[in-house]
Amino acid sequence: MTVYDPDAPTGSGFWHWPVANIPASVTEPASDADNGTGELLPPGAVRLPGDAGAARFIGTAPPAGHGPHRYFIVVVQALDVEDIGVEANTTPALLGCHISGYVLGRAVLTATAETAV
Repeated sequence: MTVYDPDAPTGSGFWHWPVANIPASVTEPASDADNGTGELLPPGAVRLPGDAGAARFIGTAPPAGHGPHRYFIVVVQALDVEDIGVEANTTPALLGCHISGYVLGRAVLTATAETAV
């Protein structure tokens, strides 16, 4: 499960929340799934550091006046392996490389947010 903002003014977007190895038996995340501790994530799930350096969800906060930002929320990334073999310090980009050959299907929600001047 990941949350990514391609419109962040970084030249490479901004990863807000990468989590790997969520078991296939999980059909929905718990409410407040990553409350900062990871205790509500399913056993075996691996929280990775996003672009803010924290291994937890970083909320949306587009710069004031920057216009609307899209947030790609990948809620399902069905893979043909149970454990993708990433460590807790793996970057979101490297996670994408690891899973690219194993994807059976995925679902992406796109949300938008904008902060007025």
